[in-house]
Amino acid sequence: MRADKREKLEAAGWRVGSAEEFLGLSPQEANYVQVKLALSQALRQRRVQSELTQTELAGLVQSSQSRIAKMEAGDPSVSVDLLMKSLLALGATPGDLARAIESVTRPD
Repeated sequence: MRADKREKLEAAGWRVGSAEEFLGLSPQEANYVQVKLALSQALRQRRVQSELTQTELAGLVQSSQSRIAKMEAGDPSVSVDLLMKSLLALGATPGDLARAIESVTRPD
């Protein structure tokens, strides 16, 4: 958030914090959410680079288009297992998965 916007909100009496603070997440829970989001983003990037539609990817992983959309959106109902299975179906290597996870910024 821009500093000027933060100052205006705080001057108006608002408290500005992180999603982790708002949701009361532990550092481990916050990291888990970040890992899932990183895998979701990696999935979308790899699918687009592969020039596949969500429907085509769904066929590869024996799922539905709507489930692929949820995966790419970081829906909390999607398992890490399904994200990894889908990335592997798109040709990702274990090293690719590690790099996606490694890209996560840890909360302070």
